[in-house]
Amino acid sequence: MRTIILHYHLFKNAGTSLDSILKDNFGPAWVTNEFPMAGNDNTGQVEAWIAQNPSAIAFSSHTMVGPIPSPTGVHVVPVMMLRDPIARIRSAYRFERKQDADTWGAQLAKEHDFEGYVRARLERNGDRQCRNFQTSRLASMAPGPEPELERALVAAKQLHMTGMIGLVDGFGDALATLQRRVKPVFPAFEASVTHKNVSSGTSASDTAALDELLYESNHDDIELLSAVASWG
Repeated sequence: MRTIILHYHLFKNAGTSLDSILKDNFGPAWVTNEFPMAGNDNTGQVEAWIAQNPSAIAFSSHTMVGPIPSPTGVHVVPVMMLRDPIARIRSAYRFERKQDADTWGAQLAKEHDFEGYVRARLERNGDRQCRNFQTSRLASMAPGPEPELERALVAAKQLHMTGMIGLVDGFGDALATLQRRVKPVFPAFEASVTHKNVSSGTSASDTAALDELLYESNHDDIELLSAVASWG
């Protein structure tokens, strides 16, 4: 059976560093693509992408949503990194503030301080970058009527059991887990800690009101990370 690594590259969650490791190991057998996210499920398109790249081993995308693909004859090892949501939002703001791009987020970051950026994104209909972003993405993998956090935890457990779901603050431990998972199939695989696309610097101190808003808007993400950390 063909085995592939499917990297759910979440924005500002050490995904570029993980991609660098995958590229170092697999070279041209590492591929990347992006997908429309309408309907919160593009699993069929991801499955087609896998089928259209029969020599590829590692697949990476920022925009995969929906249940983890299960193509016939393919064993999928899903991987994802999670991060403290407040640290992730700060990093996203710093990145977009200096990014040479004309996206709405980049323009917003250049025009506003951190608080203005957060409040504008929270007020924008359907924007999840500053509101339980990671819970939202994981919940798409386990569709159903249950609350979003409950579905996200189901999906996170699936990644934990079948692939790797790691924490940015424990990047080395996450890489060790990934290495153990794929070594039986790819014995030459080596994962060493590397840091790419890191947004450095600090933001100005938050007001008490912004602190409260950030934690209130990302409570599910905080619970999700706590659960994943407890699994070891």
